[in-house]
Amino acid sequence: MQQIPVYVFTGFLDSGKTKFIQETLEDPRFNAGERTLLLVFEEGEEEYDFSAYPHPNVYLEVLDQQTVSPKELQALAKKYKAQRVVAELNGMQQVGDLYTRFPEGWAVAQEVMFADSTTFMAYNANMRSLMMDKLLGAQMVVFNRLEPGADTMPFHKIARAANRRIDILYDYTDDTTAFDDVVDPLPFDINAPVIEINDEDYALWYRDVTEEPQKYAGKTVRFKGQVAMLRREKNGMFAPGRFVMTCCADDIQFLGVPCVYSNSKSLEPRSWVMVEATIAAQKHPLYQGELGPVLTAIRVEPATPAEQDVVTF
Repeated sequence: MQQIPVYVFTGFLDSGKTKFIQETLEDPRFNAGERTLLLVFEEGEEEYDFSAYPHPNVYLEVLDQQTVSPKELQALAKKYKAQRVVAELNGMQQVGDLYTRFPEGWAVAQEVMFADSTTFMAYNANMRSLMMDKLLGAQMVVFNRLEPGADTMPFHKIARAANRRIDILYDYTDDTTAFDDVVDPLPFDINAPVIEINDEDYALWYRDVTEEPQKYAGKTVRFKGQVAMLRREKNGMFAPGRFVMTCCADDIQFLGVPCVYSNSKSLEPRSWVMVEATIAAQKHPLYQGELGPVLTAIRVEPATPAEQDVVTF
């Protein structure tokens, strides 16, 4: 089956998505004549001007993001013989929910979020789960309508707390742009003989080690966590971890790392332990076919509970 790349643009209403897509489709480097299915799931004040495109093979469809089906999307791709899809998403809907309804063969090539700097903080305070939903999956976020000289650190901190790998572009009202070049050092030394993870840094370490497990291969780590038993591997293995909150109480989840330990049967679920273990990058059912961190315990000792039962990024 032929793969169809999908270019996804997210953000809240009037954040600049339509303007950017319009300018992109006007660029002959992007629009070289490919048959493009343009899906619009949110209509703002801006409208698309098809007369400005260097090639006319762009086909607009306005759809309801809540109800659109894989069959409907597949039919549109077939109708227009689409070679690619450009999608402007509804900011009030979850991105992942739409992805589950993409037809077979549709693959997200890029996801970019747009944010109006004059309203971003208010949206983040009042609709944080929707904001985090957009930031978590994006390769890049564009903060636009910034006044020259504005303090960008508050935007940087929120974006990088949600997604450590996200690229950040600042778009100023004087028509200049600048990429964020702030380097966020990890709060622990990954080159130490034993990587010591402070209680409050578990979430950051978990995200980093699961995103880049090979970076940690062969290293030794020491951290405090709670005991969780693995359903499929009851003997000789457990998963020490912590309860982590991404943005709000509704999304608290336990994030543990598989750990080989011969005395795992003796451990009490939910009890606190201090774990020192070596790290390997391996496949495990928890990682759904991808490489992930798998620990081999050097020692597991009882520990006092952490001050905060739930950690955040």
